Amino acid sequence: MKNLIKTICGISVFAFILASCGDGGKKASTVDATKKQGFVKCGVSQGLPGFSNADESGKWTGIDVDVCRAVAAAVLGDANKVKYTPLSAKERFTALQAGEIDVLSRNTTWTLERDAAIGLTFVGVNFYDGQGFMVRKATGIKSVNDFKDGVKVCTNTGTTTELNMADFFKSKGVKYEPVVFEKADEVVQAYDSGRCDTYTTDKSGLAAQRTKLTKPDDHVVLPETISKEPLGPVVRQGDAKWEDVVRWSLNVWIEAEEYGVNSGNIDSMKESKNPAIQRIVGAEGTKNGEALGLDQEWSYRIIKQIGNYGESYKKNIADTGILPDRGPNNLWTKGGILYVPPVR
Repeated sequence: MKNLIKTICGISVFAFILASCGDGGKKASTVDATKKQGFVKCGVSQGLPGFSNADESGKWTGIDVDVCRAVAAAVLGDANKVKYTPLSAKERFTALQAGEIDVLSRNTTWTLERDAAIGLTFVGVNFYDGQGFMVRKATGIKSVNDFKDGVKVCTNTGTTTELNMADFFKSKGVKYEPVVFEKADEVVQAYDSGRCDTYTTDKSGLAAQRTKLTKPDDHVVLPETISKEPLGPVVRQGDAKWEDVVRWSLNVWIEAEEYGVNSGNIDSMKESKNPAIQRIVGAEGTKNGEALGLDQEWSYRIIKQIGNYGESYKKNIADTGILPDRGPNNLWTKGGILYVPPVR
């Protein structure tokens, strides 16, 4: 009887190994699944102007949105083939882990724990930021050093913002009262109604959410920055092919600006003799697409349909008055720290 059980167990284990390693156990790549379904599943914020925000007709715009549009242009040939899923800070990682979305492009900070401990991979940075505080001008507060014991602070739950806030007030020896909400609009409404003395999040978020306040001009973002917040797109670990596609869709979008390639001149740029530009525009003889499992014009479509990073920043953030000065998000050649590996 014992020998029979050993034999059955042995067969079961062998069958499991075959199922896992053989053709029947192969898991379709995200690239293949995306091509089959005909759209990119993209997780975005619940509404952050300039980054990911839907208008009254349901059209999504922003520099985070453009990351997903770039992937759609590269893989599917059409930047509009994206399905957007609005997610709170609390639920965003679970949705990605569960396969409800395939790219999270939602003003998310790249940290060690997020990158190494929960089965996710950050593929780059599309916005360099830092945490700050917004207050009412009428308070007379000019600096974070003016905060006193008992200050009430509005913010989102499930974010690095909460942790940074705790570290900051502890270092200052100031007792504070957190007023936290899951949804960003709830935080804005609470601050706007006077339930808290200050509102803290990434400075880009403060600038964007300030536009939603009843009287935006009555509020000011304090000058100090209390943290580093490199924001970028995230994918699940375990699919190197998809990871590469998303990473290099982001990189070529940024590098195109560095070489002066934009949506208006990209066709004429195909005649450029500069090898770096030839690779960006998918000129004859370049083979970057082959390495990604895409066609030769994957990068051409990104810039033609969306524009380069600078075009996206200008349209979504500068021209809307959110953050006219690009600061660290200027190219490294123009005094910023925006820098990507070469597309070659």
